[in-house]
Amino acid sequence: MTAESERRSDRTGTDAADRVVISYPADLSEWGRFQVEKPSFRAFLRKTRDRVREGDRWEEFVGVGCCGNTLDVPLRVERVEGGSYVGEETDISYEVREACGIEGSWRVQSEDGPNRA
Repeated sequence: MTAESERRSDRTGTDAADRVVISYPADLSEWGRFQVEKPSFRAFLRKTRDRVREGDRWEEFVGVGCCGNTLDVPLRVERVEGGSYVGEETDISYEVREACGIEGSWRVQSEDGPNRA
């Protein structure tokens, strides 16, 4: 058993947050929004995040375009309801915050570039 799995197995069900609200910037492209809001990305966050607190900032890689460009999205934890850990049953929802000038070089995904909404 790894240290991570031992730490996770020590938690009780009451430690897991019921809901975590995460924000992404308003200038994230439609493609970027699709990537972070899909069920597989939420599952990724549940498996890779441990303790969670309001104000936490996560820079998350969401994909590689056909030209090898990457898109990293700055996520921020806005609210945590319930416990202090991300668990398998924790609901992850999103809201939009102010734009931050995100540039992901996604010209391959959109005629107008990465910031097209």
